[in-house]
Amino acid sequence: MGLSCGIVGLPNVGKSTIFNALTNAGAESANYPFCTIDPNVGVVPLRDARLDKLAGIVNAAKTLYATVEFVDIAGLVKGASKGEGLGNKFLGNIRQTDAIAHVLRCFDDENIIHVEGSVDPLRDSEIINTELLIADMESLEKRHTKESKLAKSGDKTARATVAVLDRFLAALGEGLPARTVEFTDQEAPLVRSLHLITIKPMLYVANTADPSEENAYVDQVREIAEREGAHVVVLSGKMEAEIMELEEEEERQMFLEELGLTETGLDRLSHAAFNLLGLQTYFTAGEKEARSWTIRKGWKAPQAAGVIHTDFEKGFIKAEIYSCDEMFEYGSEAALKGAGKMRLEGKDYIMQDGDVAHFRFNV
Repeated sequence: MGLSCGIVGLPNVGKSTIFNALTNAGAESANYPFCTIDPNVGVVPLRDARLDKLAGIVNAAKTLYATVEFVDIAGLVKGASKGEGLGNKFLGNIRQTDAIAHVLRCFDDENIIHVEGSVDPLRDSEIINTELLIADMESLEKRHTKESKLAKSGDKTARATVAVLDRFLAALGEGLPARTVEFTDQEAPLVRSLHLITIKPMLYVANTADPSEENAYVDQVREIAEREGAHVVVLSGKMEAEIMELEEEEERQMFLEELGLTETGLDRLSHAAFNLLGLQTYFTAGEKEARSWTIRKGWKAPQAAGVIHTDFEKGFIKAEIYSCDEMFEYGSEAALKGAGKMRLEGKDYIMQDGDVAHFRFNV
């Protein structure tokens, strides 16, 4: 299963610079609004030191990481929900993503124009979040008008739909995003069909000049995120781009060590986006390849098997399971088996993050 994360923000806050560093995709980055017109899409490996270590132990011929798809969505401006800038098109692009990374500028640079004339993360976040709220309200009001007509004619389904729409419209009217509204499992299909933007989980990206030195702007971003229960990733788009220009992994690691960092801000952003949706990783490992697979937390073994191939889920019999941490402790599958750490699990087994699995199936 894939994860798509939209990168949003005002023009010239560093979205495309961060996207370029993430993907090395060469998205245009210029010092004027709307240099990004169509969304750039890049698929980024979700690097995992556990998989690297596992691949080394089993002597895997190749290593395949799970991935995160990042979508660089052009800069929104005040009035985007009314079509200002290229607003409606960009809002449509956001609706197609699973999660949102909201980039806020946290650095001063007189050579880089700010569309609002000054650096102010609090104001910038309010502009973007307001536009997203308005876009959702307009979408819901159109649906409400349609369903209300049906409800008046006695349609029970329409009445239930209107009740749900009323709850979301009430929250949005108070300035609260759709993700704050509770709904039942029975209502979930309807809610999904609404394609609301503000129901998507959001994390904030504080784009600084130097990620090792937090400033008053970053403090503002942390305050915003704390109020919303959101996560914050602090990074420097410019510095991340410089790191990605280094071709050798050893050079990159040396650069990070000099900065006192253990991983790039981009890796932290990828992992934060991954965790935002309640996802986790399991591994398969053998001489041909070691690979990480993405599943939702709480999934059982047959569902996890189905990510590899639908036949694995349909014909699931058992799963041979061990923890990657146990492999690191014992050093080989033979030693694991000898210690009784290799387990046979059935259909009701709930997968754990870091499990290594071999599925038995029959179709």
